[in-house]
Amino acid sequence: MANADDFSGKSPHVAVLPGAGMGHLTPALRLAAMLSSRGCLVTLIAVKPTVSAAESTTISNFFSTYPHINRLDFEILPRKPPSSTNDDPFFIQFEAISRSVVHLLKPLLLSSSPPLSAIFSDFTVSMTLTPILEELCIPNYVLSVTCARFLSLLAYLPYLINENSPKFSESDDYVHIPGLSPLPLSTIPPPFFNPTLFFTSFAISNALFLPKAKGILVNTFERFEPDTLAALNNGRVLSNLPPVHPIGPLEPYKLEKGEQLSWLDDQSVISVVYVCFGNRTAMSKDQIRELGDGLERSGCPFLWVLKSSKVDKEDTEEIEDLLGDSFLERIKNRGIVVKAWVNQEQILAHPAIGGFVSHAGWNSVMEAARYGVPLLAWPLHGDQRVISEVVENAGFGVWVRDWGWGGERVVKGEEIGEKVKQLMSDEKLRNRAMEVEEEARKAFQDANGSSEKALMGIIETLRLAETA
Repeated sequence: MANADDFSGKSPHVAVLPGAGMGHLTPALRLAAMLSSRGCLVTLIAVKPTVSAAESTTISNFFSTYPHINRLDFEILPRKPPSSTNDDPFFIQFEAISRSVVHLLKPLLLSSSPPLSAIFSDFTVSMTLTPILEELCIPNYVLSVTCARFLSLLAYLPYLINENSPKFSESDDYVHIPGLSPLPLSTIPPPFFNPTLFFTSFAISNALFLPKAKGILVNTFERFEPDTLAALNNGRVLSNLPPVHPIGPLEPYKLEKGEQLSWLDDQSVISVVYVCFGNRTAMSKDQIRELGDGLERSGCPFLWVLKSSKVDKEDTEEIEDLLGDSFLERIKNRGIVVKAWVNQEQILAHPAIGGFVSHAGWNSVMEAARYGVPLLAWPLHGDQRVISEVVENAGFGVWVRDWGWGGERVVKGEEIGEKVKQLMSDEKLRNRAMEVEEEARKAFQDANGSSEKALMGIIETLRLAETA
């Protein structure tokens, strides 16, 4: 750890504790870099071991790029206790981190020098971290990695699923949350209909501790979700929630230029469709082949990040085996397929990119908003249908509802190709995406940008507490 004498007494010392998977790690690293660039002494609590190789590599690269950010390794307990029936590797990691916080984190926090002014923690550790921080009198800011609308559902979930109120009902078409327009029942993650599942019980357990946080940080911006943010902060969703701070789109941190950019450099402006379904999504072999057929039928140049296994270390099938040599031969002059973690932010920022076929993970949506890239949303699980509805309502993306949840049916290449062509040729959609880009830019444009003001307000609160 850095010596206390190296820093001004007015600089808050904050720790950032990420969750499992790149979808949780990436926003945490971006937040750490943003806090550091705005005058905070930052310690990143690095969870070891990680689930994916991408997480491990990214953490190492991050500390190489930001050597002034302190590294605090957090060796967690064995991932899967004997009694666990959970088999999702990332959910197992969530559970392991949460258990390890109870048993191992307190002495690490006490050893911090200078003492911590606050912790910015992932939502998934709220139930175990909150009691420890209350005992240590350290404020906790929860980092939400989803949209404000899904955050509202999470916060209200304990009131929707308990013995004293009606459960979700298959006979209703909508879920009603105070202060929000109704959520279509079809957008609710299927596990939420079974409160005994780990996904549901874990979400409820953590949601119950949200009112004890000092604040909740959301990677969104005022102009993107104005009504939902107002409902959260006016007490209409829940009267006991802390302030919800929109601080997005989170700024990218510095990384080396990706090798895919050299191929993009040779393509025409807004001609390429980028295809990526995130770090946790694995499609069936049949669906992968239909997607390849659809991209070929679209006639558009494409950059496709392919994933056939949930955990990258287990993703050993070759591209040729998944798609066939004849496909790769046919598309070699206008398409590129990669099986590796890519710097998506740099890809979306490239002028050749004209559209994005995405699972509608929230990090991907905010990155697309930051660079004005229109989306074709193909939600596969979790919060992604709620997010797709938010994207559609914002007007810079389209969502094909009858494609279903991931794995419900194999979507045929003809359908995919037609929708990709529509995405790349829709001028109204492209113009709205450019307007969203401008709104996102203004959020951090100067000291008066809504997201910049929100983040600096938190830092100033911590700074004043340091000098009190």
